[in-house]
Amino acid sequence: MADPRAVLLIKSAGAASVTVALTLIGLKLWAWTATDSVSLLSSLADSLLDLIASLITWFAVRVATEPADREHRFGHGKAEAIACLIQAVIVSGSAIYVGITALVRLLSPAEISDPATGIAVMAGSLVLTLGLVAFQRYVVIRTGSIAIGADLVHYKADILTAIAVLAAIFLNTRLGWYAADPLLGLVIVVLIFASVRTITVQAIDVLLDRELPGEVREGIVEVATAHPAVVGVHDIRTRSAGASQFIQFHLELDAELTLIGAHQICDEVEHAVRQRFPAAEVIIHADPCGVIEPRDPFQ
Repeated sequence: MADPRAVLLIKSAGAASVTVALTLIGLKLWAWTATDSVSLLSSLADSLLDLIASLITWFAVRVATEPADREHRFGHGKAEAIACLIQAVIVSGSAIYVGITALVRLLSPAEISDPATGIAVMAGSLVLTLGLVAFQRYVVIRTGSIAIGADLVHYKADILTAIAVLAAIFLNTRLGWYAADPLLGLVIVVLIFASVRTITVQAIDVLLDRELPGEVREGIVEVATAHPAVVGVHDIRTRSAGASQFIQFHLELDAELTLIGAHQICDEVEHAVRQRFPAAEVIIHADPCGVIEPRDPFQ
């Protein structure tokens, strides 16, 4: 069962993301109509798709944090990874739209109208996004949620986007560099695609059951072999799904132990591993020491 505090944090981060996206859309729509800035339009388009992505994330984390049931014995954690892939597609669409708009404006540069409004709105959106990113970073550190992590990645890109838009408005209005607006719009496209790559890799790793980091495996061996009755550990396999982790391994025990004795040792080791990794479900197979059997080659 997932930690209730982690579940609350994940759901709160999803709700905060939707709220911020709605706020930014309203502000940027007003600013774009006042300025006719292509970089601001690209930022608005990005925020519109951010809202869709955030809604998907919000729904996915609610599904992912549901406890296991009869049809889903390992829980629903992979809903987060599916949401990440959907986000990647949506954000890619945003990048393509921004790129086309920027190229069209590059062919016919124009002066930005009402730059003061654009600067005020983008500065405000920058502050809001910084606050959201700080909260999301905290949630990811505490829970390991990849769906919130994906949201964090593209909102980090939004911070750079806001800075690029502010620079474009300044260069356009103060220095007369009209091409700066669409050129910085193209920079935003590159940033968005960089975010997409990160989101996609994280999602695929979870869906393909990529092993947890090496330090987790080292921690499992350290904890298990600390028990005085454990002779060795092998065939360690790990994976994650949402905020949950799954750990399984074989314990080498004295061949003369009774079944009850081996069971008690496995329970004690399982408890110790869960103390080190609270989000983990642990499965242990007891092997009598000295018995030769095929082993996992990926150790």
